Amino acid sequence: MNIDSIQNGVVLDHIQAGKSMEIYHYLHLDQLDCSVAIIKNARSSHMERKDIIKIDSPVELDLDVLGYIDSNITVNIIRDGKLVEKKHLELPEKLVNVLRCKNPRCITVSEPQLDAIFKLSNRAKHIYRCAYCDTEYRQK
Repeated sequence: MNIDSIQNGVVLDHIQAGKSMEIYHYLHLDQLDCSVAIIKNARSSHMERKDIIKIDSPVELDLDVLGYIDSNITVNIIRDGKLVEKKHLELPEKLVNVLRCKNPRCITVSEPQLDAIFKLSNRAKHIYRCAYCDTEYRQK
C-alpha cells in the first residue's frame, strides 16, 4: 500500500489500533476541505498494530480531545515536506464539552447551554468527574 507523503499538514501517529474513526468523528475531520487519509492496523515495532491519520492541510486540532482519546498519540506538524514539530500528548486535566454528564439530575442536563466540564480525578485509572455534580466518568 502506498499513501503519498504530505507537504503541509498534520500526521497523527501511534494511535491505538481501531481508534482512528473515533478521532475522525470527535475532531469533525469529515468537515475539512482537504484530503484525510486513515491508515488502520499498520504494523508498528513499538505497538504491534497502530492507526495513522494524515491531514493534507495545516489545521488546528483540539489536543485535549486527542489526549483524552489516546494520550500516546504523536502529533507531527509537516511544512514543506519536513517534520517541523512533534507534540506528545497526555491526559488533559479538564475537558470542556467533550463528554456529557450521565446524571439526569445534573444541571447540565436541565440547562444544556452550560458547558459540560469534567476534571481529571484519577490519572492512573483515567477517571473524570463532572465539575457540577461530581458524577464519575471512566474512559472505556
